Amino acid sequence: MISVLAPPGLDVWAAVVLIAASFFTSALTVSAGIGGGVALLGLMGYIVPVAAIIPVHGVVQLGSNVGRAAMLRDHVAWACLAAFFIGAVPGAWAGSSVVGALSDSALKAALGGFILVITWMRLPRLAAIRLPGFAVTGAITTFLTMIFGATGPFNAVVLSKTFPDRLRFQASTAAVMSLQHLVKTAAFALAGFAFGPWLPLIAAMILTGLAGTWVGSHILRKTPESRFRLVFRILLTLLALDLIRRGVAGMAHG
Repeated sequence: MISVLAPPGLDVWAAVVLIAASFFTSALTVSAGIGGGVALLGLMGYIVPVAAIIPVHGVVQLGSNVGRAAMLRDHVAWACLAAFFIGAVPGAWAGSSVVGALSDSALKAALGGFILVITWMRLPRLAAIRLPGFAVTGAITTFLTMIFGATGPFNAVVLSKTFPDRLRFQASTAAVMSLQHLVKTAAFALAGFAFGPWLPLIAAMILTGLAGTWVGSHILRKTPESRFRLVFRILLTLLALDLIRRGVAGMAHG
């Protein structure tokens, strides 16, 4: 029965690992603020065929983030979401035109450096980011996510400066990421990626991801604000350093 979840080219054990990982990474994202999507992407890089990593990851993250946004829907900043969408559409179109044409090593290193700076330095302008800023963010991060998949930390840093209330931050981040992954999935489908063989595995990963979201949301509400923010910044720093490491290593071997 489990074998039907493994698409051609993927072992059954790998499918089981991915299904379990979807639960834990979703719980990590909603309880600690960030990191689940990048962690899942990193794991997929070891066991999923290269051509399928980013599109499959995008659909799974779409399901996970939709569930998280639905659970926190009363706290979503809808006007910001609309502005983000205005930028995301052209960003996806531009990104799809250069997928595979650029090395992602330099982009990873640059993104990691940006996250470090924006996390630890005081940037008052971001605290007052307006709707045009969300449109620009939507265009840039959607363009980048088409190329190497994980721009959740970028979006989360911007939104964390805009929404100091953690529930509004979590809800708006989930809504933004849902929209971004939806646009990305549509772009990959239009570009010809065959999602069909991957649908059973994707469905199973979305279900376990929703379960992880539910567990993580309960942890979030019980976590003291100061501890939440500290864990959030530490996780962002670790993710940024790993992005830099991977980017530099990729350029060195390139």
